[in-house]
Amino acid sequence: MDFTQLIDLASEKLGGAVLYANDDFFAPKENLIKPAAPVWKEGLYTDDGKWMDGWESRRRRSPRLEEPFDWCVIRLGMPGEVHGVVVDTAYFKGNFPSHCSLEACTVDGHPDIAQLLDAATQWKEILPLSELEGDSQNKFEIAETGRVTHLRFNIYPDGGVARLRVHGNVMPDWDALRRRNTEIDLAAAENGGDVFVASNEFFATGKI
Repeated sequence: MDFTQLIDLASEKLGGAVLYANDDFFAPKENLIKPAAPVWKEGLYTDDGKWMDGWESRRRRSPRLEEPFDWCVIRLGMPGEVHGVVVDTAYFKGNFPSHCSLEACTVDGHPDIAQLLDAATQWKEILPLSELEGDSQNKFEIAETGRVTHLRFNIYPDGGVARLRVHGNVMPDWDALRRRNTEIDLAAAENGGDVFVASNEFFATGKI
């Protein structure tokens, strides 16, 4: 199965959120996981420049040696195992990052950004430094991440990304569900349910 057919674990519809970005001067970090496809609006400008449907950081005019790249932290809407990501640079033609990488960690509950960035939190690289093309859907297959709850998305050195799709299989916290001592909807996406195939998807997909 093409990994893009799997659930987008970071989707805003599932509760995903971009918790922090070190820089989102030109376009807000929250755009990165919007469920709708990115759009272009001709002639629309903000006080900071051309309006762009994505996350866009400032160009670096002087070296920031302590941070040689820009980054953001994403809480997945549902914890799970990541099988692939799509880094969509739609409409970013001259202002897209040349490369990206991705790290993951597993911290259940509701950790704040200070806890996630603490030295005790163990991040592991799941996508090494990878080249990006502008105005394109850059697809990267990922293997054996295990269960993860948060991602750190790094762009080198700066620029704009329209959307980040994180496709994989939901892996709920079954111990927490058992402690609830209630019936569980096994078909729900939050509990790992998924639609693999439908006899007809002419008007709409069966996916979330």
